[in-house]
Amino acid sequence: MVQTWSSWKRFPDAHSGGVVEAPIGPGVYEVRHTMTGQVVAFGSARNVANAISELKVNGGASPLARLFGKQPLVSAVNDLEYRTYATASRAEAKTAASRFQGLRQSAWRRRLDHGLSARNLG
Repeated sequence: MVQTWSSWKRFPDAHSGGVVEAPIGPGVYEVRHTMTGQVVAFGSARNVANAISELKVNGGASPLARLFGKQPLVSAVNDLEYRTYATASRAEAKTAASRFQGLRQSAWRRRLDHGLSARNLG
C-alpha cells in the first residue's frame, strides 16, 4: 500500500470546539502558515493527533508564561493548516520524518543554487 500525505486541513481552534482530524497512531505531522507556507511545526510522533493538539499555537499566554515558558508558534490559530502522514510504527515515523527533512533540505539547496546561478549570469 502506498502511503501519502493527507490533504491540508485548517488548524482547529479549541476555544470554538474544533477538533484535530489526525491518526491516533504513529506518523509524521507538518503545520504551516496558510498565507506564507512557512513551516511552524514538523515532527514524528507515537500519537499524531495528540502531538498536534498539544502544540502551543495561541498567543494568549500571560507575560510571565511567555517570559519563562515555550513561546507560541503564531498569534492566530486561523492562520495555520496541517497535514499528516500515517505510519505503521514509531520507528517508521522517525525514518519517514528524517527522509522528508532531507528532501526539504535538498529542495531548498536546489532553489538556492538556482537563485545564485541566475544572479551570476545577470
